[in-house]
Amino acid sequence: MKELGPYLNFNGNCREAMNFYKACLGGTLTLMTFEDSKQDVPAGMKDQIMHSTLRFTEHLSIMGSDSMPDYRVENGTSITISINCESEELVDTYYKALAQGGKETMPLSDTFWGARFGMLTDKFGIQWMVSFDRNPPQA
Repeated sequence: MKELGPYLNFNGNCREAMNFYKACLGGTLTLMTFEDSKQDVPAGMKDQIMHSTLRFTEHLSIMGSDSMPDYRVENGTSITISINCESEELVDTYYKALAQGGKETMPLSDTFWGARFGMLTDKFGIQWMVSFDRNPPQA
């Protein structure tokens, strides 16, 4: 397997969401509009995002697009994006940034299993878990 990552669908606010995630998490963002694709699409869709990639490493990215008007996205609870951080500072930074305008599900705190962990739903309805394991398993 070359890469495995989430693909998010939005109702017309993909550009805003992906720019928000870039501001929160860093990475390199590429956006392709429906107009860029040279396909026939409804007039109101030309500036919407057909495909986007927020790349962090060669094998780590978040992708997304806007849905066509006849397919409305309903945010559910079946998918959560999990970020395992390399430091306590980074887990605090990511959690605080992603929580802007969103809703905390489990406030960021120290856990009984030795991690700093928190859960939230961001302002776009996407669920996140952010964690830093203070005592990683020994190989």
